[in-house]
Amino acid sequence: MADNQKNASNLAEIAREKNIRYFLISFVDLSGAQRAKLVPASAIDGAVKNGAGFAGFAAAFDMSPADPDLLAMADPSSLIQLPWKPEVAWMASDLVMHGKLVTQAPRNTLKRLVARAKQHGIDVKTGVECEFFLITPDGKLVADEYDAATKPCYDASALMRRYDVIAELCDAMQQLGWEPYQNDHEDANGQFEMNWKYADALVTADRHVFFKFMARSIAEKHGLRATFMPKPFMHLTGSGCHAHISLWKGSENVCYDPKDPLEISAAGYNFVGGLIHNADALCAILNPVVNSYKRINAPRTVSGATWSPNTVTYSGDNRTHMIRVPGGGRFEMRLPDGAANPYLLQASLLAAGLDGIEQKRDPGKPLDINMYTEGHKITEAKRLPLNLLDAMRALDKSTALRGMLDDGLVDPYIKLKQNEWNAHCGHLSEWERTATLDC
Repeated sequence: MADNQKNASNLAEIAREKNIRYFLISFVDLSGAQRAKLVPASAIDGAVKNGAGFAGFAAAFDMSPADPDLLAMADPSSLIQLPWKPEVAWMASDLVMHGKLVTQAPRNTLKRLVARAKQHGIDVKTGVECEFFLITPDGKLVADEYDAATKPCYDASALMRRYDVIAELCDAMQQLGWEPYQNDHEDANGQFEMNWKYADALVTADRHVFFKFMARSIAEKHGLRATFMPKPFMHLTGSGCHAHISLWKGSENVCYDPKDPLEISAAGYNFVGGLIHNADALCAILNPVVNSYKRINAPRTVSGATWSPNTVTYSGDNRTHMIRVPGGGRFEMRLPDGAANPYLLQASLLAAGLDGIEQKRDPGKPLDINMYTEGHKITEAKRLPLNLLDAMRALDKSTALRGMLDDGLVDPYIKLKQNEWNAHCGHLSEWERTATLDC
């Protein structure tokens, strides 16, 4: 209680110093949606000490209207003053019910996995590459009508026509100390990617949550809409959220071995082995919506490549594989997409990787081929699930991920995704009518 009172006192003082009128106390539910309450600075003392109350049933949690309040306990260390509305400050929170941390809460889950990694003496550092589209407010078209090239990736003119949005986002990240370093037009028309420096997995997840919120807010300010939907346009490349991973003990990168051909250590290979062993089950979390499977099992796009994996393989600096090793001491997981829950993305990667370390899983030999042109020759590698239902079944049967993530998270998550799948199956598409009316 003393720490909470101190935090509340500090926040009240920060509010006075920085002219903050409101605090946005935020959490992310199982679906990945961000929920929040707007608390006036005059009431932040009570909100920090006692939590902000929510009805868990009203969010995407496996709860009932009869359950007591879900209390969001704000984490003052995550505080971010909104660059585009500085009178408001955002804070991530941890969810509590009956005085205990809620098992199915995504941020709580990630914190459990971070603690498990520390039992091995490891700090997992990660970075994410957030891809998104800027589209018309109705969601039907790419917002820039002149952005129509067949090969639009890195197009300078298309990038600069969206300078106001991209620069405002990048300026905000610089102001927040995230150390952004590159922004580009991606492989699809209307698609962009923004990069900032890697950090501890929890910090990266908090920033990822805030970045999605910020991108949508600033896009709206400019009369546009930002979407992280995996595949909003069938003929265009989908939006991934590639994750870069390294393992540290203090200031030492224990993922690095200069004597190895790929400069990856034994622990690093075990971590990769865990990702490969659990890849089909990971899809349920890293590719969490029906639309996700239009990205990872896509036909060639107008640009000539999907830039998405469909087979469980790894390689050196080769973007056609699920896992790429672009440089010594780190590797890139190319499976996640834009719909992934930022906390569960990190938690599931840690869960699979730690399973690999604990079980000393061997990833096998890397493949140095173009999977887009020669992948059909690889018959011994697992293929990724073709749809969300197959991915859910893989997660349901995964003793490794259940053991790491906890049944208390996996069961309600699968229940939520089963409801989404059932809703999808209950939908009649125009394609079905066209293809079947005269059968």
